[in-house]
Amino acid sequence: MLTAGSTTGTAAAKSAAGDLPRKKTAGGTAYHEAGSGEPLVLIHGVGMRLEAWAPQIAFLSAGHRVIAVDMPGHGESAKLPAGSRLEEFVAWFGRFLDEMAIDAANVAGHSMGALVSGGAAATFGERIRRVAYLNGVYRRDPEAKAAVLARAAAIPVTGVDKEGPLARWFGDDPDSVVARELTRKWLNLVDPQGYAVAYAAFAGGDETYADRWKDVQGPALFLTGSDDPNSTPLMATQMAALAPKGWARIVDGHRHMVNLTAPDLVNSLLAEWLSFGEDGR
Repeated sequence: MLTAGSTTGTAAAKSAAGDLPRKKTAGGTAYHEAGSGEPLVLIHGVGMRLEAWAPQIAFLSAGHRVIAVDMPGHGESAKLPAGSRLEEFVAWFGRFLDEMAIDAANVAGHSMGALVSGGAAATFGERIRRVAYLNGVYRRDPEAKAAVLARAAAIPVTGVDKEGPLARWFGDDPDSVVARELTRKWLNLVDPQGYAVAYAAFAGGDETYADRWKDVQGPALFLTGSDDPNSTPLMATQMAALAPKGWARIVDGHRHMVNLTAPDLVNSLLAEWLSFGEDGR
């Protein structure tokens, strides 16, 4: 169990408050790029946008070419069709790498972005050098599965739920205050149709690539918060045990948005992951 500093989250969350400049691929995917070196692609979660990675972009671009993407139907990226499953989001990511002429990359995903990054690592072979799976789900239990499927089914009727995620994702600690309000802002900005498509894929995707971690040969980091009720520490340790070069890191006292509430610790863990050779040493 790793303990984060008590004051870094507020300052780092404030750094994510401004909009980052974007470019677009021919296929309509919006992205922000900083730094140079070995590529590192960052994929955010449902309802968010690439600014959610601002603390990581600022830190990791000192040694890498960091590319943060808006997921389909989020930020300024084009939508995927209604009914798209996790496999279609993974295929979208493959097209993005093609459009960016990236032959091989490190990929870090958060939440839904973690599912996409895991699917890419499972299916793209050596094209994914390393994968970091932040606050990602794995084989939800029946109660959690029913709850997330019910939330997905309700979206076309009730619209984007802003308060439910905030209650699940954040505690009342000082590090969460600014991050919570930023997250509220991003949830208010998200396209409802894009959100609905992504959330449905997220709800049904926890087992899509669950049997494939044994095939992921590069270094694989599984990171979550000790108090995350949905992307639990048990899930992280289970996946880490299956991946040949996997390991789990649990951030004590934090929930779902650890990259914003415990950015210094998350940055150091990602730097450690990026320092490992592709043979895991």
